[in-house]
Amino acid sequence: MPLYDTYVGELDRDGGDFPPEARLIGVAASPPGRLRALVDETRPALAPPPALLDDHADAAESFRIDGLCESGAHNAAWDRVDFADRYREHLASDPDASTAIDSLCAALADGADLALVGPERSGELRSHRTVLREVLAERTEGPDDADRVDDADRVDGIC
Repeated sequence: MPLYDTYVGELDRDGGDFPPEARLIGVAASPPGRLRALVDETRPALAPPPALLDDHADAAESFRIDGLCESGAHNAAWDRVDFADRYREHLASDPDASTAIDSLCAALADGADLALVGPERSGELRSHRTVLREVLAERTEGPDDADRVDDADRVDGIC
């Protein structure tokens, strides 16, 4: 499927591992200036809702206070607040998010290459972009063909 995931640092460093004609879609609620400068368009409706981000930040801070490193705290908080399921629920219930997903699905169906862009790397830190890719894959290919990320295969931050 012509759907990719990247982040600002990768775009700055080597342009990313996707076709040069891929449309770069920023999916942060308040994209930093550098992200806005690098993407073709922004879709803030596809960012996690503020309440979920706040819950995650509070849980991550608690884990950091308990001694976990940044990436370990981030990923532990992701599980504690049930981030993936809550984000999926947001995508399914928010009208603006649904409209944005429909638009991206139409572009994918037309053969466009899309790269979802965020400010942080998703290799060590769990990212809503991974969940969004799964949702888009399920919508365009069906749930049996979706490219799910197995959490057991993830390289979580080890402190």
